[in-house]
Amino acid sequence: MSCGLHDVVSFEGLGRPAVLVASSVFRDVAAAEAQSLGQPAIRRVFVPHPVQDRTDDEMRAMAVAVADEVLAALRA
Repeated sequence: MSCGLHDVVSFEGLGRPAVLVASSVFRDVAAAEAQSLGQPAIRRVFVPHPVQDRTDDEMRAMAVAVADEVLAALRA
């Protein structure tokens, strides 16, 4: 999650919109780290936890379920 957040900060610094997509268990950690990086409003979308044991079909379903939310965050 930490590397993903740093990637989002880097992309945003280049003028490219980005959204962190992470497991919901990392919600508080992402907020704290974004704050410590001076980017408290960084765009974030969370998927249900856990992720690592999901099948490919379940992962696709999760991606479809949050696609509109990710696109909305990119447009914000």
